[in-house]
Amino acid sequence: MGLLEGKVAIVTGAGGGLGREHALALAREGAAVLVNDLGGARDGSGAGAHSMADKVVEEIKKAGGEAAANYDDVSTVEGGDRILKGALKAFDRVDILVNNAGILRDKSFANTTEDMWDIVVKVHLKGTYCVSWAVYKHLKDAAQGGVIINTSSTSGLNGNFGQCNYGAAKAGIFGFSRCLSIEGQKYGIRVFILAPVALTRLTEDLAGMSDESMKARMDPKLVSPLVVYLSSDLAKEYTGKTYFVGGGKIAEMRMVTAEGVSKKDAGGLWTAQEIAAQMKPGGILLKD
Repeated sequence: MGLLEGKVAIVTGAGGGLGREHALALAREGAAVLVNDLGGARDGSGAGAHSMADKVVEEIKKAGGEAAANYDDVSTVEGGDRILKGALKAFDRVDILVNNAGILRDKSFANTTEDMWDIVVKVHLKGTYCVSWAVYKHLKDAAQGGVIINTSSTSGLNGNFGQCNYGAAKAGIFGFSRCLSIEGQKYGIRVFILAPVALTRLTEDLAGMSDESMKARMDPKLVSPLVVYLSSDLAKEYTGKTYFVGGGKIAEMRMVTAEGVSKKDAGGLWTAQEIAAQMKPGGILLKD
């Protein structure tokens, strides 16, 4: 019996890359999967190619699993609601949501136009909200608990050149997920954040990704076992965690507040010179 037998998962952007691997991995462990994909290019253009989602559904069914396709746009509230309804119509319940859908419009900030900013934030950050909003409310009302896994990125958590729009959206997903994990605890809804590194159509033209050994190390299927683990009861004690995953490595990432220093007099009011005196090279404050 699989770890997810009897569970139903929604995976957005599951027509290829990471989403496809997540859908296949969840299905292998017994979950019925709603495979959502709008069918567009990596920049979000050309939507409407249903074949991407359909092929993944066919793969799952050929392997003996259960799956259904969905082609709705994650970046609208109406689309998020239809995605939820599609899963309920096909499988009568929802237990797991993996928000994976995304696009790229990379440019240096000076060359990032408003439309390039808006579409990336809309698909990644608003898209995560739109689908989560529908599914979270359903899980809350059903009082059955559940799991929401949201995809952030090292570009948002650590930074990367030429990805201010993408990094802002992905950092927003981190903050959103941390807050949602706190709210969800009351209802048994666990929320996690992924910062995956893998070779997909979004990353295939990055430096070094054409190397064959790099392709093997960055295979997206190396990310999906963590999704299975977090979706299962093996991780039932955890929520609100952020994980770097890729190339065979898994590491927890944390936002950390260092010990820092405290002003003991003058009502806690620092002068700029006093702050400078407390700074180590690199801008790190000394400890008390």
